[in-house]
Amino acid sequence: MVERGDSSALRWLIGNELRRYRIQAGRTVSDASGVLGCSHAKITHLETGRYQQQPSEIAALLEFYGVPRHDTDRLVSLTGRSDARTWWAPWANVVPDWFKTFVGLEGLAKSEFDYETALLPGLLQTEEYARAATMATGFVRPDHSERFVSFRLARADRLVAAQPLDFHAVIEESALLRRIGDDEVRRDQYRHLLGMAERSNVTIQVIRPQDGPHAAVSGPFFVFEFDAAKPIGYTELLDGAVYLQDPDQVATYMMTAKNLQETAMQPDESLALIRKLVKT
Repeated sequence: MVERGDSSALRWLIGNELRRYRIQAGRTVSDASGVLGCSHAKITHLETGRYQQQPSEIAALLEFYGVPRHDTDRLVSLTGRSDARTWWAPWANVVPDWFKTFVGLEGLAKSEFDYETALLPGLLQTEEYARAATMATGFVRPDHSERFVSFRLARADRLVAAQPLDFHAVIEESALLRRIGDDEVRRDQYRHLLGMAERSNVTIQVIRPQDGPHAAVSGPFFVFEFDAAKPIGYTELLDGAVYLQDPDQVATYMMTAKNLQETAMQPDESLALIRKLVKT
């Protein structure tokens, strides 16, 4: 797994899979607690990632659930790395609790798909665009706005790291054209998109109304894929988020991502459109 340390996000991933395997095996929390000789509450906390999972306990539970050896070894290996330092800790007081798991998962992922309808992807925003967007939303306290912008920029470092995130964005044309900041802020932002798209790990597509209907009727969403964990989907609400963990749900969102990529302008066409915007 690509590492950008976050112990809480890694515990969350492990717990999510632990719960899924228990349910697949038809076992109850009471059954699991009997295996470890612990309380029901501890099993619940292990499955939510609230407690630090121990490799021996995870191995015992997965053996009880009849999980194949290679999946048991994979999760036990992850458990041994779940005490990593949390990379976003310096910004903990300005990042909403519901968003902390997201950025933790993003730091651990090998790839990320992002469909955006209102704003440009956070990972691709310039400092001035991020500042203008942050001030306009009103969701961040004025005295926290500068630190929140610095946090967004720190997130973006994931795209240029030694083991960079493989990032694919499909952006609605309306988000591309939305007036965020003044004309020069937007032109600099367009130039930044073009520069980032030169990287082999970054793909940008624009989708326009004339490109026709697509499957993403529920709005913006993300899909994370990992080297040693199952994919996770994510969609935001006004004041929170929904994590998609059920394999069938995640598969639906992955198919929707594929549909968006097929419907949108292809990358070369998308970049040609952005180049025209630089000159406007």
